[in-house]
Amino acid sequence: MKQRTVNCPQCGKSAVWNQNNSFRPFCSERCKTMDLAQWAQESYRIPEAEETAEKNEEQHGDK
Repeated sequence: MKQRTVNCPQCGKSAVWNQNNSFRPFCSERCKTMDLAQWAQESYRIPEAEETAEKNEEQHGDK
């Protein structure tokens, strides 16, 4: 039976997706920790919709 593999979201290396890999979807504890650190440092951002940004500028007079 072929094992399912995914690319590690941190380094891109192949990682086996099964219960034996406790770090999935990451390939290692290091990559999992690095990803957590990026969340803690607020490195990941969800872009604000352009329409919402324009409304905020109008309300605050930031043009």
